[in-house]
Amino acid sequence: MSTMLPLLIELGTEELPVKALPGLAQAFFDGVVGGLAKRGVAIERGDAKPLSTPRRLAVLLPGVAVEQPEQHSEVLGPYLNIALDAEGQPTKALQGFAAKAGIDWSALERTSDAKGERFVHRSTTPGARTAALLPEILREAIAAMPIPKPMRWGSHAYGFARPVHWLVLLHGTEIIEAEVLGLKADRMSRGHRFMHDKTVWLSSPEDYISSLQAAFVLVDADVRRARIVEQVNAAAATAGGQARITEDNLQQVVNLVEWPAPVLCSFEREFLAVPQEALIETMEINQKFFPVLDAGGKLTEKFIGIANIESKDVNEVSKGYERVIRPRFSDAKFFFDEDLKQGLESMGDGLKTVTYQAKLGSVADKVGRVVALAGVIAPQVGADPVLAKRAALLAKNDLQSRMVNEFPELQGIAGRHYALTGGESPEVALAIDEAYQPRFGGDDIALSALGKVLAIAERLDTLAGGFAAGLKPTGNKDPFALRRNALGLARTIIESGFDLDLRALVDSALAGLPAAVQPSAERKTDALPQELYDFILDRLRGYYADKGVPATHFNAVAELKPASLYDLDRRIDAIGIFAALPEADALAAANKRIRNILRKAEGDIPGMVDPALLAEPAESELAEAVEAAIDDSNASLHHKDYVSVLNRLARLRPQVDAFFDAVMVNAEDPALRGNRLALLKRLGDRLGSVAAIEHLSS
Repeated sequence: MSTMLPLLIELGTEELPVKALPGLAQAFFDGVVGGLAKRGVAIERGDAKPLSTPRRLAVLLPGVAVEQPEQHSEVLGPYLNIALDAEGQPTKALQGFAAKAGIDWSALERTSDAKGERFVHRSTTPGARTAALLPEILREAIAAMPIPKPMRWGSHAYGFARPVHWLVLLHGTEIIEAEVLGLKADRMSRGHRFMHDKTVWLSSPEDYISSLQAAFVLVDADVRRARIVEQVNAAAATAGGQARITEDNLQQVVNLVEWPAPVLCSFEREFLAVPQEALIETMEINQKFFPVLDAGGKLTEKFIGIANIESKDVNEVSKGYERVIRPRFSDAKFFFDEDLKQGLESMGDGLKTVTYQAKLGSVADKVGRVVALAGVIAPQVGADPVLAKRAALLAKNDLQSRMVNEFPELQGIAGRHYALTGGESPEVALAIDEAYQPRFGGDDIALSALGKVLAIAERLDTLAGGFAAGLKPTGNKDPFALRRNALGLARTIIESGFDLDLRALVDSALAGLPAAVQPSAERKTDALPQELYDFILDRLRGYYADKGVPATHFNAVAELKPASLYDLDRRIDAIGIFAALPEADALAAANKRIRNILRKAEGDIPGMVDPALLAEPAESELAEAVEAAIDDSNASLHHKDYVSVLNRLARLRPQVDAFFDAVMVNAEDPALRGNRLALLKRLGDRLGSVAAIEHLSS
């Protein structure tokens, strides 16, 4: 076995794009490891992972073989009937093959396959030294990195995400001779730009992490992450609060610094009068600071910045951080105060002049439609229709506010604050905010009943209007986010336990649209309601797949197209329980067989089973068992206790199996055949009353 030595590759750069850094580091690591593996070079990975800072990408592997294993090749040549003439002498085809292999034809070996015997050239060559392979591997890895717009610097023709300044390439203690992106490899890394602005000598790859740490560089992003979390939490505790640490903000800070150091800062308490969401957004999105909250989750006047240096005068650093957020906070306070003077209700006047969509009218027109839908939905779910209409009437008004114009992410949130300040009830104010939930994938649905009503009404109108105006998504294009709206609508209904008739709601939403998008008088039927229902239903495929529901279970219920999505959810749960029963596969297969038989049947099938025509014991027993199962499950089916229905039907398996073993359905006697088809239809109708269980059959 070839000797194994540690390998270090470090590419030093100017500051890399923050959000792209993790992907670049992973691609660089994967490219190097994949390049070694492709060439058969043995690797000991251990717990190796991508290493990176804003100024470097690195690959550190604990063991890489110094050379490839022996390389064996096999090149197939012509078959004997082509390679040799009648006297057994080589033809030009064989001579050419041997010449290409560089040996006499008589030294070639023979092999056989399905077509016969043929010549073959087999050879063994020593493996190449890894040192000779690494330059090409490195170039391939760099070329494959996801860099959409490479930068170029100087007069060079090559490019990279940012200009590069150094290259370390060590295999064991030896430097690998290579030149990449105009850099010659050596063993000299670089320390922190300010705290150790000099080269760092690396005697071997094992010294890399510790040597860089001594030079105030933490090359492991996970180590920086843990250190930042610890520092931020400790600083918040000293301020008597707890830090707000979001994954996105933390990830970006990790990729901004090489040596994180916490700086506790504060701002004037008067800014706390502004909705805290605006202040938090400014701190996190614009400045990558960590807000400090009190025990109740309210924003305090403290925040924490992470410096990329241990300053000798932390107070000056904190003053700088405080200085950069003060203008943004002042703007937010000015916008908020001016909006309060105007009032939320009067903001709605401006919605009449804002076009929502050319065919669908203004935003004010949309608000009117949502108000009407909210009034329809509210009494069905036990919410106050008067409050629901009031909340819907005000829900879009904050779009005309200065605050939302500056901070678009505060839609609804700003409206909640303005509603409370304007004397609206807390229920109405909360609903204005919750109408936007879920705001993104994985977000919670609205919690309050009024919020749920508004969330449903808003999305119903958006979907109905989008489809009627010809804005259905195509490919990746979905300008009105109809896919997201459909999933948000479905989730809100299902997770709220609202047993709403979706078809009726779709009809109400479509009926409220402007005349310009209504079906023409010549059209007697309109496929749009069914198309919209199917679109909403289809959004649930991924939703249930994420919950671990097999596609067959979803398809079994979706085929019935229940009007209520909550009812669909209950049926899916019941199918999951039924599928685990030992009788499930056999009954699913039987129902599939029944469907096929009934589909091929000619003529009308009798509506009832005639007991006098039950000629075989097996069909008499099945008929009796089916009627008993129907009687036993009627009440459960009425009360939508689908688990009980399916459990009762599972007990039919012995009679079903016996019937198909002993009875010929397509009897020559038309009366017998019709009666047996009637029996199968009655059985199939009840087996399919919860779901099309034939989908469970493989």
